[in-house]
Amino acid sequence: MCGIVGYIGKNEALPVLIEGLKNLEYRGYDSSGVGLISPQGKLQIRKEKGKIKCLEELIAKEPVERSHLGIAHTRWATHGAPCRKNSHPHTNHGNTIAVVHNGIIENYQALKAGLMAKGVKFVSETDTEVVGHLIDEYFEGDLVKAVQRAIAELTGSFAFGVVSSEDPSTLVAARVGSPLIVGVGESEYFIASDVPAIIRHTRRVIYLKDGEMAVLRRDGIEVMTFDGKKAPYSVDKVTFKMEDAQKNGYAHFMLKEMHEQPDVLARMAGLRLKGGQVTLEGLGLSDQKLKSFDRIKVVACGTAYHAGLVGRYIIEELARVPVDVDVSSEFRYRSPIVNKKTLLIAVSQSGETADTLAAVREARARGASIVSMCNVIGSSLARESAGVLYTHAGPEIGVASTKAYTAQLMMFYLLAIKLAEVHGGTEVKERVKFAKDLAAVPALIRDILKNTRNIAKVARNHSHYGCFLFLGRNVNYPSALEGALKLKEISYIPAEGYAAGEMKHGPIALIDEYRAVVCIAPQSDIYEKMISNMQEILSRKGKVIVVATEGDESIKGHDTEVIYIPRTHKLLTPLLAIIPLQLLAYHIAVNRGCDVDQPRNLAKSVTVE
Repeated sequence: MCGIVGYIGKNEALPVLIEGLKNLEYRGYDSSGVGLISPQGKLQIRKEKGKIKCLEELIAKEPVERSHLGIAHTRWATHGAPCRKNSHPHTNHGNTIAVVHNGIIENYQALKAGLMAKGVKFVSETDTEVVGHLIDEYFEGDLVKAVQRAIAELTGSFAFGVVSSEDPSTLVAARVGSPLIVGVGESEYFIASDVPAIIRHTRRVIYLKDGEMAVLRRDGIEVMTFDGKKAPYSVDKVTFKMEDAQKNGYAHFMLKEMHEQPDVLARMAGLRLKGGQVTLEGLGLSDQKLKSFDRIKVVACGTAYHAGLVGRYIIEELARVPVDVDVSSEFRYRSPIVNKKTLLIAVSQSGETADTLAAVREARARGASIVSMCNVIGSSLARESAGVLYTHAGPEIGVASTKAYTAQLMMFYLLAIKLAEVHGGTEVKERVKFAKDLAAVPALIRDILKNTRNIAKVARNHSHYGCFLFLGRNVNYPSALEGALKLKEISYIPAEGYAAGEMKHGPIALIDEYRAVVCIAPQSDIYEKMISNMQEILSRKGKVIVVATEGDESIKGHDTEVIYIPRTHKLLTPLLAIIPLQLLAYHIAVNRGCDVDQPRNLAKSVTVE
């Protein structure tokens, strides 16, 4: 959840750290702080509740000495409310050791009790503070060994950055279960939770593996296991550029990322789709192995879960292979039935979602083959999978996912075509036609994004409503779920998505003149059923917004506001229908004065359970 950045090198550390925090603020923005070792060996701590600008204001009032070594943190609170004392970095009693931490120390209460029995005094409510005190307990002049001994006592998931005024030439980093990278520059080195924090300074990175630590000094780095054994590593080059993680003139990252969707999908189709044939580089499974699976299970959380639901409809329709979709956090608690004939597809934008990683480990232990679908190269999920389908959507800074979702949808469509080819679920001619229609989708999305005035107008007309329902059927039932989630995430308006046929089984009780209902009703063989649902809402004074197919003039005969999407194959409509739903949520949030990119209580990557 939280964001970590650290620096050691020839330049002044503070500007690097503050810039890194700003680029990581999507990971947490309850509070932030920096810890710097001055040339005289003094540990300087500055931390403040609120966003990074609050920390900058504090430092302007209470300046720090120039430093070439430091760590910083932006927090998403787990243990302890957002406040200065709970902000990171945390220190030992003597203020010689500073720690920044992402993750959860599960046994911190027992460790804390043991330390308090020895006379150690705690000042915060966090689990992280025990780490600094533990390192202090074991420190005998060697920071690396002290960190190793402390880690041996910890249970849970963590990524750490540690510095000490008594070892002022060393920055120590370690990880278990939470992402952490090392940036390699010219006579300077970095640590970070994610690449955007350091991309302006270097594009060469080392992805630390679970159970590894890195020791950074001005003259080089070492990577080792927690017991001190040298660990092999590779330095990878990041493909995206600094401007990919900037707004580039857009009012918000979310708006920019919505407008990037056509390019992302076109690039995916161009790389993997040739003449109706799909190439899934990285899948790691032969056609014979693919054919051997008699069931597919998808595990994911949040938006990725909704993408998996669309995937189920598409794969079952095209390939005729049964698909189950589970919320990752529930999968391993219900004794799932998986075996060697099960293909498990794990979907996560970051590849670090803790619940999804846990589900993967459970499925693998039961014999399933694992393929992950993620955006971040070198992520934990990618390393734990037999095959990886990278979406290559580029960095997504807005907390509410947009381009990552449509990229996941695109990958499911490509996978479904491949599975149909292997299993013979559809005729070749039909598959080629479907692939051609899929390749045309990016251009159709561009058409929607070229003229969004009507969507903005609809948003203005409905920004005051206190509750929304989103209704869809069949392949657009997940679109209703995702549309509702987007609205909840960034505008804080209660919103629920339902299968339209379920409306009479409870949700219709909510309908009155104070509720807005979004009906996803593109042309299909269930169109008339959606019209019936709309009539039921209108007769109860509900306000209806319809997402309909261009050319559908009959829809105007109803007392509704209409948002049109281009005509396409009925199975491809989720790729188009979600665009106006994203824009609707965005403009409603803007009209209500909400923080679109950094909605309250949310963080981009959920790396704790």
